[in-house]
Amino acid sequence: MFRARLAGLLAAALTLALPAARAQDAVLNLYSARHYQTDEALYANFTKATGIRIQRIEADDAGILARLKTEGAASPADVVLLVDAARLDMAEREGLFLPFKSATLEQRVPAQYHAAAGPQGSAWWGFSTRARVIVYNKLSVPREQVLRYEDLADPRHKGKVCTRSGSHPYNLSLFGSLYERLGAQGMEKWLAGVVANMARAPKGGDTDQIRAVASGECQIGLSNSYYLARMMLSKKPEDQAAVEQIGFVLPNQRDQGAHVNIAGGAIARHSKNREAAQRFLEYLASDAAQRYFAEGNNEWPVVAGLRTENPALKSMGEFKAETIPLSRVAGNIAAVQQMLDRVGYK
Repeated sequence: MFRARLAGLLAAALTLALPAARAQDAVLNLYSARHYQTDEALYANFTKATGIRIQRIEADDAGILARLKTEGAASPADVVLLVDAARLDMAEREGLFLPFKSATLEQRVPAQYHAAAGPQGSAWWGFSTRARVIVYNKLSVPREQVLRYEDLADPRHKGKVCTRSGSHPYNLSLFGSLYERLGAQGMEKWLAGVVANMARAPKGGDTDQIRAVASGECQIGLSNSYYLARMMLSKKPEDQAAVEQIGFVLPNQRDQGAHVNIAGGAIARHSKNREAAQRFLEYLASDAAQRYFAEGNNEWPVVAGLRTENPALKSMGEFKAETIPLSRVAGNIAAVQQMLDRVGYK
């Protein structure tokens, strides 16, 4: 129901059409770490409205950035989409993005969700957000015992915790923000405590952690909010059964707030099609595209005050998000990675 309505909204709302002679056979080369099949609607409606065909290469954040570095000035990339704020920040500092000015994006994307503007403008922009939530087995863990990320290292939870790899970007960004709060000594102690509490070695993705918590393989896990929302909306009996077994917490509501990451985009430093690249990024901030992020992929839009219809996101309610600068999170990751090795967090 959401996608049918969104397809019409996306097509109707776009006003980005290029003159026919210029748009005909135009190609925008997109390097994307967004691996969601539902994004096809975003790309298809942009092409329908503008005549600009999107040619896409997909990889994870690290693979895309490595490719940009290897290709250098010969890179065909026009737009880069990543799913981690720390990687966006690092890529900017390494000179992989082209700063540009956009009154549309400045107006629609809150300052905390885009790079600080320099003389040439901002280098990257966030378009959707996701929170890092704690999931727990309602039969074996009282909710009040997992209200903070810090609780995952509490000795009372020995043998209960499961996570994906500690070096995955979703966890690294969380750990980078915790480092800012706990300091070096406190952070390493926390990581060692989480390892001591693990029910099994880290493996799988976020959905696997939710399933493991529901099945009792472990009792506490971490997941990005949109994976949880996807299961909450699923019609599959096994997903519905799993959701019945678990509770979730948007952590640290009494202090710093829940860790929030972004999916964002930038113009590649050596783009040969900069005007179309900017139009595409501005399109991602349109009302129709922003509603799609919420209703098509269960992410929160960055545009303030936008009404969306997603019962899973609504059930998560309003919450306090942390405000640690993304540059600090990115700057802590190298130290965190060394700690992961020292404490044996695979």
